[in-house]
Amino acid sequence: MNTNTLLLLGLLIGLSPAQEKPAIPEDLLDDEHFRSERALNEFTVPSIAKVFNELEKIAPLFYNSKHLKNHERLPLDRSRLALRLGTLIADGFIAVQTGNSDDVPKIASHISRYAKALGAGEEIKKHAASLLDHAKAKDLPKLKSALAATQRDVERELASLRDPDLSHLISLGGWLQALDSASIAVNKKFTPERGFTLFREDIADYYAESIGSLDQSISTRPHIIKMRILLQGLRNAMVIADGVEPTAEQVKDITEVSAELVKIARK
Repeated sequence: MNTNTLLLLGLLIGLSPAQEKPAIPEDLLDDEHFRSERALNEFTVPSIAKVFNELEKIAPLFYNSKHLKNHERLPLDRSRLALRLGTLIADGFIAVQTGNSDDVPKIASHISRYAKALGAGEEIKKHAASLLDHAKAKDLPKLKSALAATQRDVERELASLRDPDLSHLISLGGWLQALDSASIAVNKKFTPERGFTLFREDIADYYAESIGSLDQSISTRPHIIKMRILLQGLRNAMVIADGVEPTAEQVKDITEVSAELVKIARK
């Protein structure tokens, strides 16, 4: 399907190009992102670390390292580089949460390569070294802190390069990797309480709108348009009425859409 056809499909289902950046759900913001009177830096994006704070309720998350081998070759498209970098940072959190910190050195190596390809490699060198040290020491809190700092410094570097739009894609890739892992975990061991954690239509809505408000050179790419359409469908699947418990079938729907989205993010 070509770009024009995908764009037309998006318009037909109400995905007209966004004019302004949508508001970020406050529980996904790092404290340092707030300025005077809680005004936000225009380059701020949701923190992958904050995403995982919520997902700690679902333990253990699902973890599979097989897809890491696909990161050996870097994509040429910068939007795909950014999406993949986000999934890698999330992989680091998942590896730590599931007791697979031995995979962190491999993940850190990939993160360094991706950051360098995006032009943010210098800032990431120190984080890669600390990730390796903390992984060797099995220091899980410091590993998490280093991963969070990695995202923040890539974000700052991209902003300084006047390329902040890619920060949104890094954050999106991280959320999708986290959601995919969490939804599989809930599917394997479903309870309404665990299921509730997945029903974040505000986050899906934010990402659907935010990637539509990116520079046209990015927002009109076929994979971005497809992701926006899927995100809007995901948002609708996540809506749940007050006082109603989620069902296993609803969780299955979320899992299927998130799997398709993370597949695009890793491509």
